[in-house]
Amino acid sequence: MIEVKNLKKSFKDGEKTTEVLKGIDLTVQSGEFIAIMGRSGAGKSTLLYQMSLLDEPTSGKIFIDEKDISSLTVNQKTSFRLSDLGYVFQDYALLPEMTALENVVLPLLMQNIPEKEAYKKAIEHLTKVGLGQRLNNLSSKLSGGEQQRVSIARAIAHDPKILFADEPTANLDNESSRMIMDIFKQLHADGQTIIMVTREVEYSKFAERIIHLDDGKIVSV
Repeated sequence: MIEVKNLKKSFKDGEKTTEVLKGIDLTVQSGEFIAIMGRSGAGKSTLLYQMSLLDEPTSGKIFIDEKDISSLTVNQKTSFRLSDLGYVFQDYALLPEMTALENVVLPLLMQNIPEKEAYKKAIEHLTKVGLGQRLNNLSSKLSGGEQQRVSIARAIAHDPKILFADEPTANLDNESSRMIMDIFKQLHADGQTIIMVTREVEYSKFAERIIHLDDGKIVSV
């Protein structure tokens, strides 16, 4: 599903250049659940952002489903993100003035999915994550755990090839975190490819493989 070849990422600040990723090689099979771990500054989120088309690598190649994504135009990348990838962030990234249902429906409508079908999909996936009774609540009025479940429903409503999650339990209490991980566990059992960044050993154990980064390099698998 994903093949990363000699991936490098540097950031410039004036005359100073900081190398964050220093030649990453990684293969992810379809249906795998991968956890990426490492200390702060190791390059975990940077790696995820490159693989998920949210940032541009300095050099190297990334293939998703045998497609060289580095060769895509800006508009093609936007379309690919909308149709093929799903995202879950630690800060939920919901629109606070919209209801849970509206937050899930909006990206479906952006993909030109007919309104009736979009609402059906949104309701189905919100119910799947246990929020069938909270459809019309403003996202800003939901608890942190509920907001994260809305973001998961939004991420999976269009059946993405890959679900990317950047520290999805970082802002949650233990009970909510466990609930989120149980959802990921069920999604994985249903065949969803998942790549998750986490600092928490307890939750990394839900994954099939754990990739350890240090100083921009993979040090163990």
